[in-house]
Amino acid sequence: MPLVRISLMKGEPDGSGKKVGEVVYRTMVDTINVPAKDNFQVITEHDKNSLIYDPSYLDIQRTDGVIFVQITLNEGRTVELKKAFYKTLAERLNKELGVRMEDVFISLVEVKKENWSFGNGIAQYAT
Repeated sequence: MPLVRISLMKGEPDGSGKKVGEVVYRTMVDTINVPAKDNFQVITEHDKNSLIYDPSYLDIQRTDGVIFVQITLNEGRTVELKKAFYKTLAERLNKELGVRMEDVFISLVEVKKENWSFGNGIAQYAT
């Protein structure tokens, strides 16, 4: 179960965050083997005082169009799958929503399967 957190600046057209979330989910299914219906997201909009970024870290020129995508997911995916995910997501956000590829910041947080409870106070994936 990935838990996706998407952060973007306020002022984008209504529904922009949800559209980003749809692209993120579809890309996870297509590239890193996330199953259908496994879609849990928290989307937040921020002002300039609560979404802080360096505009040129690693010589990547970022703008206020920056979007942070943090995904907590089960450990075990290969570096190749992760790279394919990063590239595909940035390309899709650019092509489908006009997001600059430089403004797509992605962080994967890997956890063990026993660290999830999907409800009812049960660790459904614990063995």
